[in-house]
Amino acid sequence: MPTAIVRVLRTPELRNKLLFTLGMILLYRFGAHVPIPGVNYGNVQTCTAQAANSRLLGLLNLFSGGALLHIAVFALGILPYITASIILQLLTVVIPKLEALKREGSAGQAKITQYTRYLTIALAVLQGTGLVATARSGALFSGCPVASDIVPDKSIFITATMVLTIAAGTACVMWLGELITDRGVGNGMSILVFVSTAATLPGTLWAIKQNGKIAGGWINFGSVIAVGFVMVGLVVFVEQAQRRIPVQYTKRVIGRKSYGHASTYIPLKVNQAGVVPVIFASSLLYIPQLIAQFASSTSGWKAWIESNFVKGDDPYYVATYFLLTVFFAFFYVSITFNPEEVADNMTKYGGFIPGIRAGRPTARYLGYVLNRMTWPGALYLGVIALVPTVAFASYGGASSLSGTSILIIVGVGLETVKQINSQLQQHDYEGFLR
Repeated sequence: MPTAIVRVLRTPELRNKLLFTLGMILLYRFGAHVPIPGVNYGNVQTCTAQAANSRLLGLLNLFSGGALLHIAVFALGILPYITASIILQLLTVVIPKLEALKREGSAGQAKITQYTRYLTIALAVLQGTGLVATARSGALFSGCPVASDIVPDKSIFITATMVLTIAAGTACVMWLGELITDRGVGNGMSILVFVSTAATLPGTLWAIKQNGKIAGGWINFGSVIAVGFVMVGLVVFVEQAQRRIPVQYTKRVIGRKSYGHASTYIPLKVNQAGVVPVIFASSLLYIPQLIAQFASSTSGWKAWIESNFVKGDDPYYVATYFLLTVFFAFFYVSITFNPEEVADNMTKYGGFIPGIRAGRPTARYLGYVLNRMTWPGALYLGVIALVPTVAFASYGGASSLSGTSILIIVGVGLETVKQINSQLQQHDYEGFLR
């Protein structure tokens, strides 16, 4: 590791990219602490400590790096872009025009990216309106004595200014991510998600130490760190695991040139779905809590939801979370990997799997292998999502120390390291490429 860091710093191009990325990260974190106009920041600080452990806003606050509860300029963070990307991915399966654009290559992908940007702004306006309305009514920090005074001036002009500021902040975050992709180390959106997630960890760990009761909280703190290292090791092991299906290409003669006789493989990861199923499951589990928050205080179903779907160690919550994670893992893999399309592309270019006939038998074989690979991946996601939540449920401030954050931090970290290594290799062989 020290040798790799020295090599990066000694390479001028990589060093400049790394410094540029760090500058964008600092700018992003600065915007996460600048309050929007019309907000009484003193009252926000008063109420933030009481809402820090709220599971209702935990996921949104996680992806914004804590900016949501501070009602900052970057309050929504990168979450609207993530939502827009997932929506476009789902729509690609059901809308033929989007599917045709996807098959056009880089030109079609650029068009889909443009649609994603437009949808991101629309979602930012919608979510910003909901955030401002919730803050105005005092429901954002329910139970805080000054929650209704967070927005002193409730005029239409101030409200519209707040919504536009939040939407503009989201557009700026999206622009920063694209700058990191173009001029930084790459993978800009994922890096911003990584930064947002990692930004909440120091405060969470320190809260665990302060609320701990064994040896001044240091035993609690040490046990969390130990479990965290074990979880990180497990995530790294599974995220790197893959099944390589061998593919061979027959010899073809086009003009005076011959092509083929090449051997490659199709990499099928154990966790083919990534962190998306966990995000889907978490989002669905927040819906009953959100509805119950605005229901009558005497409702029986509200009391049942508050007693079974609020704490992370409730049996109903744990079972539902696990089943939803497994379901969405299969669902997301089924829409992102099409065995028939892969088999058709292999046939088109003269490729085949040894021992498997081309065409439909290849598609059935790929579907069979993918189904067997998805089961351990889905169960792994369910365990990773639940173990930290259940294990740390009794520790104060552990609401944001979830499996989602571990998956994001480790996954993005591994991808960034791969990108830097590939750029180092390109620099080492630059003389041959010229």
